[in-house]
Amino acid sequence: MPPVRILLFLFGLISAAVLLALGDLDPAHPLATRTAAVAIIMAAGWLTEAIPLAVTALLPLALFPLLGVEKSSDVAAMYFNDTIILFLGGFMIALAMQRWNLHKRIALWVMLSCGVRPGQLLLGVMLATALLSMWISNTATAMMMVTIVTAVTRSLESRLEARTARQVSVGLLLGVAYAASVGGLSTLVGTPPNLAFRQIYAEQFPSAAEIGFAQWMCYAVPVSIVMLALTWLLLRFQWMPSSNEDLVPHDVLREELQALGPMSQGERIVLMAFVSLMILWPTRTPIEFGLFTVPGWSDFIPTGAFIKDGTVAITVSALLFMIPVRDEKGPVLASGHQGLVPIMDWETAKGIPWGIVLLFGGGFALAGAFSSSGLSAWIGNQLASLQGTHPLLLVAGICLVLTFLTELTSNLATAQMFLPILAQIAITIGVHPLLLMLPATLSCSCAFMMPVATPPNAIVMGSGHVRTTDMARTGVVLNILGVIVITALSSILIPIAFGVEANG
Repeated sequence: MPPVRILLFLFGLISAAVLLALGDLDPAHPLATRTAAVAIIMAAGWLTEAIPLAVTALLPLALFPLLGVEKSSDVAAMYFNDTIILFLGGFMIALAMQRWNLHKRIALWVMLSCGVRPGQLLLGVMLATALLSMWISNTATAMMMVTIVTAVTRSLESRLEARTARQVSVGLLLGVAYAASVGGLSTLVGTPPNLAFRQIYAEQFPSAAEIGFAQWMCYAVPVSIVMLALTWLLLRFQWMPSSNEDLVPHDVLREELQALGPMSQGERIVLMAFVSLMILWPTRTPIEFGLFTVPGWSDFIPTGAFIKDGTVAITVSALLFMIPVRDEKGPVLASGHQGLVPIMDWETAKGIPWGIVLLFGGGFALAGAFSSSGLSAWIGNQLASLQGTHPLLLVAGICLVLTFLTELTSNLATAQMFLPILAQIAITIGVHPLLLMLPATLSCSCAFMMPVATPPNAIVMGSGHVRTTDMARTGVVLNILGVIVITALSSILIPIAFGVEANG
């Protein structure tokens, strides 16, 4: 680890100790100072990664009770709430898709449908990546798509000049990295900051209406589509050849698809489960269409008020552990038949990124303490001078800061630290919190310059075909485009999707 990271972490620890010993941010709320000290320690840990991110996320369990900020039982409850249950259930469906190779089949279907000319091939790669990353892990999507793209680029080397082949490879791989991040914007489960926003918003404003899948998609899908289109245009211009000839034979993709064999019984059942979630999540709560409202399916169930998105995710994923299918690739038994295996087993489910689960919990615990200790109110009062700032300029500034900060930090940790503060700033300056929190959330997932910014960026860099300068050259343009698109579309879409006034 670079010494500078260790020194910065130690500086954070010393600053927190000095604040505890000598500081008094708000005499009326002494717990605010203690919470601020813990926040400094966690920010230092998350920004420098001097200790593992998940370990930093566990600190509230020790420090808040020791400092008298919150009871241990109250802090612990933050580490397993409905949002985390939703993440666990959704991730188990994603792991089931990977276990049966359904995600690879879907990707190849999309790519074959788009074509193999330069623009078409790039579009197929990006569409397949974006569609998958809407519902399953961006990391898993990027890893699988890099494997497919690598197979495609191998055939390019024998058909194109070395320089052209490399440019096309870089363009396709960057398309995977960027489409994985952009596609994840579209749904609540697409990327961790989205789920973090929903839970922090619910904690900061418990009387506010629940943020549902349909509402989120009405806002985020248009942003994702515009960003995907701009990314495609940029990559097409920078990296793909101007000729319109086929880059690779269709046979290359068909061979990859044929290698998967016919669709197995397991794949079909996982596909049914996947489609079920895509339908059940957005339609659980009522959907408004201007003059009329379509009721959600939970309205017709006596216990519908008790059902959340996490309930749906766990129900569907748990069923996969109970449904047996023939193991068509397994050994033939004495009876002459293949054995039965469950669609999902615990060995596969162990692939859940438990570190992310702890990171969620630590961020939620910190956000809860921000509110209960009065620290959020104190921070908001210090920033009251922002009240005269034009909302568009304020949103653009927030998006710009978080986009470039996330180039060097975890996008989830960044969201966990800043969203509670933005919620209080919104209250202080008199605008609706969604007008600041939603653009900030999307910006946390729109870092395209650095390999460490997102897991998809790191995976693509690990392929060996992309240089850091390649990614930075394209990524800096996309970062700026992301700030502009998110700022502009948020001012239009948030009032429509969430029914809030654009001026607050």
